[in-house]
Amino acid sequence: MANAAVTGWGMALPERVLSNADLERLVQTSDEWIVSRTGIRERRIAASGESTADLALAASRRAIATAGIDATDLDLVIVATVTPDMFMPSTASLIQHRLGAGRAGAFDLSAACSGFVYAFNVAAQFIQAGTYRNVLVVGADTLTRMLDFTDRGTCILFGDGAGAVVLQATGEPVGVLSTVLGSDGRGAEFLYVDGWQAVSNEPESEWPKRPFMKMNGREVYRFSVEIIGEVSAKAIEQAGLTYDDIDLLIPHQANTRILDAAARRLSLPREKIWSNLERFGNTSAASVPICIAEAAELGALQPGMHLVLVAFGSGVSWAASVVRWGGTSINSIHSA
Repeated sequence: MANAAVTGWGMALPERVLSNADLERLVQTSDEWIVSRTGIRERRIAASGESTADLALAASRRAIATAGIDATDLDLVIVATVTPDMFMPSTASLIQHRLGAGRAGAFDLSAACSGFVYAFNVAAQFIQAGTYRNVLVVGADTLTRMLDFTDRGTCILFGDGAGAVVLQATGEPVGVLSTVLGSDGRGAEFLYVDGWQAVSNEPESEWPKRPFMKMNGREVYRFSVEIIGEVSAKAIEQAGLTYDDIDLLIPHQANTRILDAAARRLSLPREKIWSNLERFGNTSAASVPICIAEAAELGALQPGMHLVLVAFGSGVSWAASVVRWGGTSINSIHSA
């Protein structure tokens, strides 16, 4: 069986920065209030005309370049997003075409903030089964377009961005070691954006022009604090490792207090938990791949390191994966 190794990575962020000081002029809040409760100081906002696909394409091109392959080598493109450019076709199809990945299949995956880790594990399964050898996995969202900027409970949290990785088949002892996925639809009302069902019984004249995100912050926090440690521990055990074997936890970036709780639950020093929340906020499905790309570019990921990727979000949903990092040290990609 082939192993599924990360060989390329890239990220893309909008140029516009929305600081806490900027938010003070939009909603009743303050920098001190936001930082003390979330750890966020600023976030990026997509420009007018800048779409999820635009950010996803830029991140994808960087990931492919890092992997040292051509877009024509790709067998499959998976985009995790809840803010597609269109209801149809999929954003993945747009990316596949714009990359020139003519022989690749393409589809979107919707699991909100858990989306990238879900898609990452789906891609790994295709590779481990021997179906495909080169898969591009993208997490991209522009959630700020779903925010009500009079609601300080949501508008302070989110930013826009995209991250991407290339997974390739290899016979080397690296790559994805375990997979844990889960969901509990009883928590759907904790975090949601209305869709067609919300307007199906209303006259067209009363349809909302734009659906805004609704969140029960207390319940989301309670769920997140519990699940991040639980699912990470399960993935570590499934990989046959212990907490002492873990070199870096790369979690979904939602709230610094959640990350602190994860550190305590897993008995990990805080420096073993990667965070860029302060600068980018919660970028939904993009948060984990942005962290991967940033950590790799800064030289924080070395061959042989054990990483835990973990995410949680609307659904409610959760996902985790343990990865033995190989990176660009993998010189020959082949089926095992």
